[in-house]
Amino acid sequence: MQDISTTSADQDWSGWVGNQQTQTDAISPQRVRDLAATLGHPQPAKAAALPPGWHWIFFNSFVPRAEVGIDGHPKRGGFLPPVPLPRRMWAGGRIEYLAPLPLGCEATKLSEIVKVESKSGRRGSLVFVTVRHTLGFGSKTCIVEEQDIVYREAAQPGAPAPVLEPAPAAANWGFEVVPDPVLLFRYSALTSNGHRIHYDRDYARNEEAYRDLVVHGPLLATFLQDLARSARPAARLRQFSFRGLGPVFVDAAFRVEAKAGAQDNELSLWVRDAQGGQAMQASAVFD
Repeated sequence: MQDISTTSADQDWSGWVGNQQTQTDAISPQRVRDLAATLGHPQPAKAAALPPGWHWIFFNSFVPRAEVGIDGHPKRGGFLPPVPLPRRMWAGGRIEYLAPLPLGCEATKLSEIVKVESKSGRRGSLVFVTVRHTLGFGSKTCIVEEQDIVYREAAQPGAPAPVLEPAPAAANWGFEVVPDPVLLFRYSALTSNGHRIHYDRDYARNEEAYRDLVVHGPLLATFLQDLARSARPAARLRQFSFRGLGPVFVDAAFRVEAKAGAQDNELSLWVRDAQGGQAMQASAVFD
């Protein structure tokens, strides 16, 4: 693992482009049942394929405790570049669902860093890392996903929280989610996600300047894909993209909403936070 003490956020990270890792995992029906119970869904049929977004509960290894950073993530270096900026989050992504990934199969995930960019924003230095994941079993490719990870500077004490744009007003479909610490804990466990902002309230407030525990971005995106499938039950979800715009907190209910898109096979989706702001935006395309 690389020492990050001599690195800086604005250095040239292009040498990390092309870095790869391969993982294998059994698509366990029991793990899928555990997520269904966590989300409050009916138990999936025994021979069902993996629902869209549910692949995020697989291919997540626990590293030894000695290799865990102060934020609960694995220490920097290894597959991802050792960017020294202290705050790391999953900012969004784009997914293509090419074929069903059946429960019970032995699946493979090939991950490759395809882009690293350093930028400066209103809140300081940023580094964006884009990783492409290709999932399948045997010789069949089932899912191709690009994941955007952003590294940010530490939160400044007393800095005002960002104000979100209002969520769209006219939803054709939607449901309310009332989060609680148990939901966040169980999703963290199912995804092997040790980031302390999801379960350690003191850390979330004092170290990363959030007002409370933060609902996982992938969990929000999973709710959005579940809504997309319920809005178009006879169609197959082919593409899904999403972008996080602001945090959603455990202390207040939020809404997952959608409306018809520009084309008949498209949906526009979003997460409306407790104040009516658009915390996540997404789009879905069906066959």
